[in-house]
Amino acid sequence: MIGRLNHVAIVVPDLAAAAARYSGPLGATVSAPQALPDHGVRVVFVELPNTKIELMEPLDDGSPVAGFLAKSPSGGMHHVCYEVDDIAAARDRLVASGARVLGDGTPKTGAHGKPVLFLHPKDFDGCLIEIEQV
Repeated sequence: MIGRLNHVAIVVPDLAAAAARYSGPLGATVSAPQALPDHGVRVVFVELPNTKIELMEPLDDGSPVAGFLAKSPSGGMHHVCYEVDDIAAARDRLVASGARVLGDGTPKTGAHGKPVLFLHPKDFDGCLIEIEQV
């Protein structure tokens, strides 16, 4: 059901500084910052030959990742995102197998303008999973 790895997301306390580390010493191409108010974050994408790294910081203190930074002030890995062909079919199959979808189960528009859903980390070995329709 899942397709390729779309990205690995890392929460950072300072998006500009993190982006500079990837574009400077690592020599990567980094996208322009993008605010995602529906998700409470500002993001950039580090382009790699085989996938992307999403660097994200909270938009404000009410952001879901603000709590993450409160526990881990230097940041850290937040989630992995896998591609799916049909997000509704993937959601239904996952729910039928006992997986929990976060929120009300309605896909939101993600950073790439495509529908996304998040799956409870307790159902996936402690890892928050995002699925994105391609």
